[in-house]
Amino acid sequence: MEIYIVRHGETIWNEKKLLQGRTDIELNENGRKLAIITGKNLRNTHFDIVFSSPLKRAHETACLIVGDRNIPIVTNDLIKEMCFGDWEGQNMSELLKDPSQDFQYFFKHPELYHPIGCGESFQELCDRASKFMTEYIEPLAKTDTRVMIVAHGAINKAMMMHVKKHDLKDFWSGGLQQNCNVIIMDYSDGIYRIIDETKIFY
Repeated sequence: MEIYIVRHGETIWNEKKLLQGRTDIELNENGRKLAIITGKNLRNTHFDIVFSSPLKRAHETACLIVGDRNIPIVTNDLIKEMCFGDWEGQNMSELLKDPSQDFQYFFKHPELYHPIGCGESFQELCDRASKFMTEYIEPLAKTDTRVMIVAHGAINKAMMMHVKKHDLKDFWSGGLQQNCNVIIMDYSDGIYRIIDETKIFY
């Protein structure tokens, strides 16, 4: 079974480098354009089912990629974006430079990162991603040929942590997935094989 993992299209908050997390921000016009281009390039690729985060930016991306094709789009709360708690809506670049904030460790030392407020740790995020993969995706290998997952930067990397079995310190290996970047891999006989982590159609 092939698995396509897609990050949502661009939003205004992406443009402004603001932390989105669970904040439900819509796609901007460029984000819709990227999703439509991605959909056109995948027009002739069969998908049995598409799983989407219920947040607007991911669900709209999934809908634009599917277009008028008769493919079920199923939302799942397990693939909502990482919750950043009180940091949501703040400028990410400024937080990364602030030595008084634990957010400074977010990319360089994720194993040292501690959330604030109702925020989520990397371990909690990875546990959630593993639950989604083991309960919703892997069982489909018995019946389906290709599935798509449309979600967010951090949760998608957490899914790849499940695939690669990396330590938390290597969470960001390969970098943050770009908007509408498609990761393609195969899951057969209980084994993952990565085909392409950098596929972009625009």
